Amino acid sequence: MNNDTICAPATATGGAISIIRISGKETFQALKSIFSKDLTNAKPYTLHFGSIMNEHGDIIDEVLISIFRAPHSYTGEDAAEISCHGSSYIVHQILELLSQHGYRMAEPGEFTKRAYLNGKLDLSQAEAVADLIAATNKATHQLAFSQLRGHVSSELEQLRNQLLKLASLLELELDFSDHEDLEFADREELLILAETIDSRISSLIRSFETGQAIKDGIPVAIVGKTNVGKSTLLNQLLKEERAIVSDIHGTTRDTIEDTINLQGITFRFIDTAGIRQTSDTIEQIGIQRTYQTLEKARIILWLIDQQPTDEELQDMLQRTQQKDLLIIQNKIDQPSAPLHPTFSLHSISAKTGQGIPELESAIYEAAHLPEIQEHDVIICNARHYQILLKVQQHLSQVLHGIHIQLSGDLIVEDLRSVINDLAQITGQERITPQETLNNIFSHFCIGK
Repeated sequence: MNNDTICAPATATGGAISIIRISGKETFQALKSIFSKDLTNAKPYTLHFGSIMNEHGDIIDEVLISIFRAPHSYTGEDAAEISCHGSSYIVHQILELLSQHGYRMAEPGEFTKRAYLNGKLDLSQAEAVADLIAATNKATHQLAFSQLRGHVSSELEQLRNQLLKLASLLELELDFSDHEDLEFADREELLILAETIDSRISSLIRSFETGQAIKDGIPVAIVGKTNVGKSTLLNQLLKEERAIVSDIHGTTRDTIEDTINLQGITFRFIDTAGIRQTSDTIEQIGIQRTYQTLEKARIILWLIDQQPTDEELQDMLQRTQQKDLLIIQNKIDQPSAPLHPTFSLHSISAKTGQGIPELESAIYEAAHLPEIQEHDVIICNARHYQILLKVQQHLSQVLHGIHIQLSGDLIVEDLRSVINDLAQITGQERITPQETLNNIFSHFCIGK
């Protein structure tokens, strides 16, 4: 790790105040030259009011400086935070002074990188910092905060300990197989333990679909014929004039996308080109994109204002297999022939807003999201998901080896791959023979 003392603005300029963060072993040395007080012996977790001055003694700003001492800081190093007025000029001047006294501007993410390298965070927690900053709703905040507090790490550590136990039992057979007076674990017990671990890994993998939906937003496609009210519905849901509304058929020729928050979950609504027969080349491209959107969306809102034919119904049902389809009758504020569908129907007026709250509730329910508790472990990081798939693949080889009574040394090799793959999520070191040996003697009696 580079041992330079680093500095960087921790807030965007232009507000009432700005914060400049400093970290490194020389944190308090350069401050002696630019701050009106000597903070060399300042106690941790204290605030100090004073002035930042340039080399000529001119006051740049009156500030508050927060003191943090290693290892009890975000980065694990000596650190300080300068709270100054939010002027971009003031921030620039202070950073320039720090630079003149040997401080280096931090690289992107370097404070969190140092926190990881100094053992303040593991790799999954470090990734959660970025997710927490990017959180846009209650659910994404909850997932990121849970990961930052170490719930994912704790779950993986438990799995690692169980895998290490399994490896140790097999290593015991290999290292002491010539001792007739020793007891070894029954292969059936090993199989049960391996299957239990595999079940939990599978559960974490399945949770990724929910995690991705919460993190990226649930895609909802609004489809239907031209002039049926799709753009009006999008505007009504967004509560703004996002899409052009016109009586002219084929106004929407491309997908229009925006997001709303329903009960703490982000939904990505996509207005699509109206489905109809047309000779307009551009409109045909838009209709083709409508069908592509149907494939990618998780929830489909099929908007109708007249009775669909059996062919139209069957075509829509065929295209939306494995998805949640909500069929919506629009324009109920206008006199029209009553519909007699043989399917569940939601009635709304996209123009007046009638039925929209009920439709929003139906959309939320169609997402089928489980109720998330504080300590639930849900995978929402694509890197973690890919690693877990590798873990599951190697674990299946372990299970197969136990089933066919494969030699213990071959099973152990696959087990080591499982443990080492799992360690990539949190950034732990690879398993060592010494660690396995320590586990043997700390958990198991090898003699009567």
